[in-house]
Order: sequence, then C-alpha cells, then structure tokens
Amino acid sequence: MRAAVLGANDGIVSTAGLVVGVAGATGDRSALLTSGLAGLLAGSMSMAAGEYVSVSTQRDSEKAALAVERRELREEPEAELEELTTLLTERGLTRDIAREAAVQLTERDALRAHARVELGIDPDALANPWHAAGASFLAFTAGALLPLLAMVLPPADVRLAVTVGSVLAALVITGWWSARLGAARPGTAILRNTGGGALAMAVTYAAGSLLGAVGA
Repeated sequence: MRAAVLGANDGIVSTAGLVVGVAGATGDRSALLTSGLAGLLAGSMSMAAGEYVSVSTQRDSEKAALAVERRELREEPEAELEELTTLLTERGLTRDIAREAAVQLTERDALRAHARVELGIDPDALANPWHAAGASFLAFTAGALLPLLAMVLPPADVRLAVTVGSVLAALVITGWWSARLGAARPGTAILRNTGGGALAMAVTYAAGSLLGAVGA
C-alpha cells in the first residue's frame, strides 16, 4: 500500500511538472496531450522496470541466502541448532526454553525456522518482481492521469488553475495517507508533499515560459 501511494505521488508530481512546464511555453492542447502522454508512459515504464530490477535483485539475494542456509543445515546441523538457540535466547527466552523451542522448530522445518529467525525471510513469500512492477506501473499511471486530464480537458483560460488546484489537493491526500501508513505526523507530511509539488510546478512553468518567450 505504501509503495502504491508513493508511486501515485511520483506520477502526480512528475507529470504535473511536465505538463505545467509545457503549458508555460505553449497553449496548444495537442502539444500538452502529447507531452503528458509521453511523460506518463515513460515514467510508468521506468518505475516498473526499476521496481522489477530492484525486487529481482532482492529475490536473488534471498534465494542465495536460503541456499547457503540449506547447505549449512545439511553439513553442520548441530552448529545450526546451537545458532538458532542463541538467536532465540537473544530475543528474551531463557536458555532452556530457547533450546527446547529450537529443537521443536528444527524438527518441524529447520530451513523455515532459520530463514525467519536468522534471516528475516519467509521462504513461502519471496518478493515477486512481476507483481511489484505491475503495481508500480498502475500506481504511477493512476497518479499521472490526474494532472494530464486536468490540463487537457478544461478550457484554455482555466486549465492551469484547475491543474495546479487538483494537483495540490491530490498531494494533500497522498501526503496524509503516506503519513498515516508510516504512523507519522500528517501535517508535516502534507506540507512537505504540497511544498515539493508546488515548487516543481513553479520551476517548470518558469522554465517553459522562458523557453516559449525565447522561441517566439
């Protein structure tokens, strides 16, 4: 959920900055639509590809760690049992109870026990890079559609105001939601989110206006 909120937030800010910047240079609706769609597709594909690579790397690391643990359990079972006992002791169990728990966990499923206690990995729930890539693609696209539609649908004389207003409202929501997910103060997150988005739009609009004036 947090990744989806952050992905949508990235889509909102990056696409808003793009279309507002283009709007500073030209009021042509087709140019705004083309640039917005290009930014949406480039951003969503970039997010998906980056998430796929990142999660694939994480998954490879987890599988490699599990392979090492599987080999150690096969070659040094007593040492691994002692290691598990020590880890459980460090979590607050007495030595005797930790030993008993380690024996029972090992008898039930040694690899799963070591994976969860020692590595912090659930071997039955390894990260799926395709799921992560798809979620990032959809989240970014959903966020990017807001500033794109807000820019190309309204009449020319109000499209900039509608875009800025809708983007800031959306950033308030994503800032509040991300703070809630992280159990942080919503006020600070909202100010940070809206401030960053407003700054991005102001900078790109000024750049677009300057380029448009030079081109004219």
